[in-house]
Amino acid sequence: MAGSEMTTTEGPVQPTRGRTRWGRVVAMLASAGVAGVVMFLLTAQGVLAAQFAISGLPFTVTSSKLTGTGFEQFGSFDSMVPGSPNSNNCPPPQTNCGGSIIVVVSAINSATLADLCQSVGFGPFALKITAGGTTPVTASTLITDSTELNGDVTFTNANIGQDASTLTEVPNVVGLSGVFAEQADTVQISNLRQTNWATTASTFTLPNLHLAFVATPNGSSGC
Repeated sequence: MAGSEMTTTEGPVQPTRGRTRWGRVVAMLASAGVAGVVMFLLTAQGVLAAQFAISGLPFTVTSSKLTGTGFEQFGSFDSMVPGSPNSNNCPPPQTNCGGSIIVVVSAINSATLADLCQSVGFGPFALKITAGGTTPVTASTLITDSTELNGDVTFTNANIGQDASTLTEVPNVVGLSGVFAEQADTVQISNLRQTNWATTASTFTLPNLHLAFVATPNGSSGC
């Protein structure tokens, strides 16, 4: 991932920082048609089990700073229920996705998030959730399925290009063999902004939670 800092056994590597656009990664995954078909069939057969059927409505998540220990990232698929009215709500560059979305799975063993905001659109309105503030949001085994992620990222002790089936940073969270993945001991993301389709967590503590519908003029996301 662009914008990473890592330390190896040979010594420190000069850090670089930048913005990562996972939409481009999704485009590369989408071009791997044969691999995509194989992953879809494995999902259908229960080899790559989805934790739940997604609604097919993406949502925006922002945080001024995310800090995590134990980080993994790899490609996978999310699926909607058969006949979902959102089955062709496909994130670019995907088209005619038939209810299966190519996503980048980001897993963090333990995470804190400052100034969390989450919003999902409903026509001219958005359901907006905010939490954190003086006390940050905390989560364990936090897993997000995204089609875009932006922010300024720093890793420590990163492995990039590791096989997804061999990941070890988050207990019991791995991908399929032969799938490109990366992991790191720690991750820090400033100015985080994600387009997510699913989020799961073992625990999720949200101090100062506020939920309300807000107007979203000119197509704004609400966060």
